[in-house]
Amino acid sequence: MLDRKVAVVTGASSGLGRAIALRFAAEGAAVVIADTRETPIEGGDTTLSLIRDGGGRAFFAQTDISSWEAVDMLVGETVEHFGRLDVMVNNAAIYTSTNLLETTPQQWQQVMGVNVTGYFYCCKRAVQQFLTQEPVSDARGRIINISSQHGMIACPGDFPYGVGKGAIVQMTRQIAVDHADDLVVCNAIAPGKIITGKPGVANDPDALDYSRSRTPWPRLGVPRDVAGAALFLASDMASYITGVNLMVDGGWMAG
Repeated sequence: MLDRKVAVVTGASSGLGRAIALRFAAEGAAVVIADTRETPIEGGDTTLSLIRDGGGRAFFAQTDISSWEAVDMLVGETVEHFGRLDVMVNNAAIYTSTNLLETTPQQWQQVMGVNVTGYFYCCKRAVQQFLTQEPVSDARGRIINISSQHGMIACPGDFPYGVGKGAIVQMTRQIAVDHADDLVVCNAIAPGKIITGKPGVANDPDALDYSRSRTPWPRLGVPRDVAGAALFLASDMASYITGVNLMVDGGWMAG
């Protein structure tokens, strides 16, 4: 489905980004694995080694997306290696698990620096590159922003994360509308509870029980659920879909 496509996936060493990168590579895309670290949180082989062992094309780019210079270099290296950029997947994110009163100014700046400003940098740099390219299947390029169900409802106990994800939902709409005439497709994916190797409160037993009670589907999500949605939005099957925040949440937001 993604033959001859070139994709950048941020936060691709672990979790959702890793699953997306592996799925894209399996579908024929050349993949740039952008992350601050190459070793996966879950342990085991790196995303790069798994892709290359499977015969895919990829390279790892150590990238802090909160730096414009780093993002600029990322896209430049991608084009230098593979000739163009077709899909930018913005997935990298951090969190503090602090409410309004607990959040320090430094924590606020750190989360916004990655989860909002970092997405802005990646979107801007991707669109700059898209505009230099001829359209393929009616699109110059595609952006997929990983938002969250907490971009629409409050994220209990994590003020910066919830506010940041809400900003990503609006950023997606804004780019989709402003750059439709440029043939730039921009969508978001809003995962519900996805079981990953993320440390801390994400896998707290009480938090998991809460998520199960809120999710109508009889299981919680796994990374491949989000990877499948990303594959659809990255493919030519989604050529008339833009500005959408696609829920992948087992029905959580429908309940």
